[in-house]
Amino acid sequence: MKETLELIIETLGKPYKDLKFLLEALKEILIENGEKETAEQIPWINDLPDLDKTEFTEKHIQLYSLVFQLVNMVEVNGAVQQRRSLENDDLSSIHGLWANNFKRLKDINIDEKDIAVRLKDVHIEPVLTAHPTEAKRATVLEHHRELYLLIVQMENQMYTKKELDGIRHNIKQTLFRLWKTGEIFLEKPDVASELRNIMHYLTNVFPEVVPVMDRRMIQAWEDQGYDVETLYDLNAWPKLSFGNWVGGDRDGHPLVTAEVTEETLKSLRLNALVVVRRKLTNLVKHLSFTADMDGLNDQIKERTTQLISELGAKGEEAFSRNRGEAFRQYLSLVIAKLPVDTRRDHATEILENPGSYVRSNELLNDMKVLQKAMLDYGAKSIANDDVHVVIRIIETFGFHLAHLDVRQNSAFHDKAIQQLLEAAGFEKTDFGNWSEEERLEFINQELKSNRPFTHQKTELGPNAKAVLECYRVLADHIDKYGTDAIGSLIVSMTRSVSDLLVVYLLAREGGLVKQTDTGIVCTIPVVPLLETIEDLENGPEIMKGFLSHPFTERSLKYVQYREEKPKPLQQIMVGYSDSNKDGGIMASQWHLFKAQTKLYEIGRQFDIRMQFFHGKGGSISRGAGPTHYFINSLPHSSVDGTLRLTEQGETIAQKYANKVNAEYNIELLMSTTAEKTIRNNFTERKPHPVEDIFERLANDSKTHYENLMHEEGFVPYFREATPIDAIESSKIGSRPAKRTGANTLEDLRAIPWVFSWSQSRYNMTSWYGVGTALKGLKERDADGYARFKDSVKHDAFIRYVLTNVDTSLAATDEKIMAQYSSLVTNEELQKKFADMFLSELALTREMLMDVLGAGIEVRRKNHHYSNLLRSSLMTHLHNRQVALLKKWREEKKASNPEADKTQVRLMLTINGIASAMRNTG
Repeated sequence: MKETLELIIETLGKPYKDLKFLLEALKEILIENGEKETAEQIPWINDLPDLDKTEFTEKHIQLYSLVFQLVNMVEVNGAVQQRRSLENDDLSSIHGLWANNFKRLKDINIDEKDIAVRLKDVHIEPVLTAHPTEAKRATVLEHHRELYLLIVQMENQMYTKKELDGIRHNIKQTLFRLWKTGEIFLEKPDVASELRNIMHYLTNVFPEVVPVMDRRMIQAWEDQGYDVETLYDLNAWPKLSFGNWVGGDRDGHPLVTAEVTEETLKSLRLNALVVVRRKLTNLVKHLSFTADMDGLNDQIKERTTQLISELGAKGEEAFSRNRGEAFRQYLSLVIAKLPVDTRRDHATEILENPGSYVRSNELLNDMKVLQKAMLDYGAKSIANDDVHVVIRIIETFGFHLAHLDVRQNSAFHDKAIQQLLEAAGFEKTDFGNWSEEERLEFINQELKSNRPFTHQKTELGPNAKAVLECYRVLADHIDKYGTDAIGSLIVSMTRSVSDLLVVYLLAREGGLVKQTDTGIVCTIPVVPLLETIEDLENGPEIMKGFLSHPFTERSLKYVQYREEKPKPLQQIMVGYSDSNKDGGIMASQWHLFKAQTKLYEIGRQFDIRMQFFHGKGGSISRGAGPTHYFINSLPHSSVDGTLRLTEQGETIAQKYANKVNAEYNIELLMSTTAEKTIRNNFTERKPHPVEDIFERLANDSKTHYENLMHEEGFVPYFREATPIDAIESSKIGSRPAKRTGANTLEDLRAIPWVFSWSQSRYNMTSWYGVGTALKGLKERDADGYARFKDSVKHDAFIRYVLTNVDTSLAATDEKIMAQYSSLVTNEELQKKFADMFLSELALTREMLMDVLGAGIEVRRKNHHYSNLLRSSLMTHLHNRQVALLKKWREEKKASNPEADKTQVRLMLTINGIASAMRNTG
């Protein structure tokens, strides 16, 4: 095992030297604390005995989990350092970043002003979620962040030997803290703890990313020979905002109550004010210019007088500070107007006094007054830097921090309507069983009136009560603060037009509709979530019916005018998880591509801007993949300046745990969205060049995948050959693994479905059916196969799909699959399905090699060697997990009280393998 690390150090260099350094530091600190035996078990730096023949304890599993986390950390840092080195030679050399994307646009002769004028219409919104995919506690993540910063410090060439010794000492202490911190949740985390984890990124990481991103965009602009003044003159700053599902997503999540949503909105508002106040107080320190208010422009003088008047005695007191420093005096008034109480100069709670700001656009206008006054005063560099940064922070986070979406399942809404009809005394109430025609007729009649079904004190069934209590919380928040904090009402499992229109009835009941001159409107956008392959296929027809409905037309126009947009905007969420679970990776990706293409056309018909919201997960089966490759793979025109996508579980920690990597990932999103949008404005939209071929591949792979799923005995095989039962019993997230509790594949969430297959190293959800489809194409249509192979060289969509299949195959291991298969008690089932999996795996490897032309060890050297290092240790974790699964299942069957202890050990193996694989679900 030592030889493996030395080989990789020799091949790839520094990141793995850093790994060796960390492992040796861990060894030292364990010995110093009396754990010599454990220290000598650290892999890759010790001569270890045959691990399969030694007693394998919980400490081994915990140790391996920590070691894999260190591998992840040094690889992230290695990538950061490599990017720095390449950018030092040529800023435009890193694919997907600003300089590279500006160069790509310049290379096709798009003019500087044509780029700049379109940049301000670019808007990305990562949406943070807390699905049960994060197998590490928040405390552990905090220690990881601290360790990463210490590793970065070691890069500094200025430190003396003694200073470096001090950093090494701190690294050892942090490693020991990690070692002694429990790795798994012994109790299920509540929504509040998940929200605290999300808040860390929203308050401590992302506010620091915004100014760095703008600075890098300016540097890239200059690097391509463009004039920076153009950016300022045209106010050409792309928009960044954040979304949040924690505390709002209630699809199959009984813990997300109206009270939780109310507390979430309060917490988001308070923390937004903390972020904004922090930036304003920092700006005060920077504006120490000697300036008299009388010497400034009329606008700031008038606004200062108004602010003092609005704040009364508090305003007089704020203005009396910093005499002779007019900009500081003005900012002191602005800070005094923030609706927060402060203790020891820190914001602690919301405090709304007469004269306080209510909405962030009031503050934004005051900051623009300050910026103009500074430009007129002759402090252009500060106005365009320090003040610009604060303006950008307010634009990004407002007083709401992140937009809270509310998601609920269409079947839940149907039950809510049924319960409302029962409470209102209707004769026919089984709404979920009505035909689509009956539903639409009823909804259309009801939507002519603003009359609710019931009054607020009416006793309602649980579904109706849950929906209406939530909507009333939103309505109260909107009455006080406006709609800035609210994202949209998302309908998961949207199957029909009525599934969307039903939300208008519920919104009417919950106080989310408004009477306008043109009629009744819904104040919050209603968004379909098209999840299954069938729903994606039906999506265009569903949207035609929805967008042509008078209530939708009025509501979209109402939101358009409120948001001051040139066109109405309709958001559509597309799901990567369930479509993959339905038909495998090729069918899923193709139906997503086709649906977006057709839905974009529907938007054109209705003169509506379509915004796609991509429901991506942390694994390849659920839509993960390199960000810039993903955006470039999307259909022409489907991005159209706006992009919304989910960031889930461990993906958030991997991308955003440290600020340098966080900026890189936000820049990838922003700059690639900008480049694709602008390029599409100057290029012709055409059908996909090999759509006929990909259609066949998608259908053939889906058929083969479905045959497996419908093969007799598949579910029992799946439940025994993977740790799905352990994952369902785990405490790694607050959400249940099943939507309703039924023991069926249909009810099982896509996250545990994918997680269980990856834990057992099958990864079948991201390759099964691909080999058969490619072989069929090659045998039946040699010319088509040749065209497909050729398209891999230049087609972004095909390259993206095959790269993801390739990555998944690299993580699939036949020997480990066989171990898990041995857990299947029915020998006939075991042999049948093992043969099916192994034959398709061999065929897929063979066909992918033929299409791509070389193995992964040649094409993606870093990825190959990283897998090689990890696999040298993972086998032993898998051996232990298989043994524990067998033991735990027997103990549960016999009602043995030892089962709980075994389960904790089992969860440690799940955590360790997840760390090694770099993803869970």
